[in-house]
Amino acid sequence: MRARLPLLFILITLMIDAMGIGLLIPVMPRLIQELNGGTLAQAALWGGILSTTYAGMQFLFGPALGALSDRYGRRPVLLLTLSVLVLDYVVLALASSIWIVLISRMIGGIAASTRSVATAFIADISTPEQKTARFGLVGAAFGFGFVIGPLIGGQLAEVGTRAPFWGAAALAVSNLLLGLIVLPETVTRRMRRRFRFRQANPVGILLHLGRQERIGRLTLLFFLYQTAFFAYPAIWPYFAQEQFGWGPRMIGASLGLFGISLALVQGLLIRVVIRVLDDRGAVLWGLCFNALAFLAMGLVQSGRTALILAPLAALGAIVPPALQSMMSRAIPDNAQGGLQGLLTSAGGLAMVVSPFFMSQVFWFATAESTSYHLPGAPFLVSMALMLACIVVFLGRKRMTPRR
Repeated sequence: MRARLPLLFILITLMIDAMGIGLLIPVMPRLIQELNGGTLAQAALWGGILSTTYAGMQFLFGPALGALSDRYGRRPVLLLTLSVLVLDYVVLALASSIWIVLISRMIGGIAASTRSVATAFIADISTPEQKTARFGLVGAAFGFGFVIGPLIGGQLAEVGTRAPFWGAAALAVSNLLLGLIVLPETVTRRMRRRFRFRQANPVGILLHLGRQERIGRLTLLFFLYQTAFFAYPAIWPYFAQEQFGWGPRMIGASLGLFGISLALVQGLLIRVVIRVLDDRGAVLWGLCFNALAFLAMGLVQSGRTALILAPLAALGAIVPPALQSMMSRAIPDNAQGGLQGLLTSAGGLAMVVSPFFMSQVFWFATAESTSYHLPGAPFLVSMALMLACIVVFLGRKRMTPRR
């Protein structure tokens, strides 16, 4: 059991990172209107700015933290950034203006960039055969964080808009103490490499790994997929309120249902799918299913139907772990932090683009002046992105795993 504690710590850390996104989702419309006033459509625009800022920091700092962990080790980087995350939740709990929330989202985005370090840790302790399943656990941890964040936010929003952040700070402190006790260092002297700035920024690491390992096309696919996927957390609270008249509690519960389904798919179902389809088949099947799910979500009219679609939509979530496994097996051990930094950066860029763009689409599709009222328009855009992912994937050359 003790041998599994480091993996448990990593998964909890990833869950807390996901909570940084999910906590604000149910309370965001009310919190923004409380601090800044304005209409729901205006709150959606501010929500896009906050989400974009949080994600922008992940885009910029994901590769740097991954490269630092390749040089100095996973343990110090993880523990330091988790400490910063605790302080960030406290600042959010005490924020008195929208500008303080904006600054806090910047700090939180940097701290949450440790996803690259955490996934590199998992790559360090996993055999090639274990990687797909364990990267599935990464997705499951994200799913549980996606569950806990909205559920805590939705339930505690009934007490006050700040209460969720105190709960998240307490959880982060508990995990920090666990990490201090159980987390070993996995970067050996043989694996360490020099820190180079050109490999510690999004453009540099993309050029380096994309050129050397022929994974640039898969990174583009990962970016497009995440851009489409983040329409759920970015738009759902506004979509659900506009289309179904739901409040924070129902929004949190619906996102919780989706998150549980996501965790079950990536934590359990993917093991079965990989045995039947292999990584390539899992990616292609998942992309096709996602396209259909976004089409259905974009056209849904009933809240009850949306609740039925939520767990079904999660079935397409087998794509990221299968994709990560394909890429991880193709690069050397001392580049795992760089690769995971690249993927964190690509995901961060998607989180920059998606909330900003999708919130604009939602505003345009629901504004009083629009000729056709369509709150689900962002999900139809996501469907088009999934179709683009299929084209990119089918046009790639097969990768040769590193022996």
